[in-house]
Amino acid sequence: MKGKSRISGLYAVTPDEPDTELLVVGVRAALAGGASLVQYRNKSADAALRLTQARALLAICRRHHVPFIINDHLDLALEIDADGLHLGGEDGAIAAARAKLDSRKLIGASCYNLVQNALNAEREGADYVAFGSFFASGVKPSAVRAPLDLLQEAKRRVSVPVVAIGGITLANAPQLIAAGADSIAVISALFAAPDVKLAAQQFNALFKKSS
Repeated sequence: MKGKSRISGLYAVTPDEPDTELLVVGVRAALAGGASLVQYRNKSADAALRLTQARALLAICRRHHVPFIINDHLDLALEIDADGLHLGGEDGAIAAARAKLDSRKLIGASCYNLVQNALNAEREGADYVAFGSFFASGVKPSAVRAPLDLLQEAKRRVSVPVVAIGGITLANAPQLIAAGADSIAVISALFAAPDVKLAAQQFNALFKKSS
């Protein structure tokens, strides 16, 4: 990835899939459908599986010229030369990660339901901020809920791109886009869809309708 890409459109976040071949097939379909970023997130894998899967997905993303982001694991991002890192609230300091990553690498931060978290993250070097969960999430059922107007406030106060996450479907995504989300991060409604490529195309079409 040359330079930093703008964060916009469909942000594909991988499910906890132990079968690397199935994961590769799903990500390839998401990219074919127009996903603009891919984040590797697997909370159940051990270090060896994470390395195997991350390397496989990085190769696919490079062929599609789409940034490949690692969730949480700075060491993994550095080892495979991923295009960036996404950090949650308990995953380490953004400034420390920025000091170790090439300046061209992307850093994203989960900011939950607080704009102040996003302001802090931006000051420490984050390239985008993510808010949510906006809707009930099967992946994180106990996640803090964020109100829709949080996106509007964030767009007024934060200068980096704003990502919405949490329980997003084709039915509710238009609300988030209308409220100002630059990108929507989707797991289940994308990778559990009967046709992943078609689902990606449909999510991307929502952004075209709003423009």
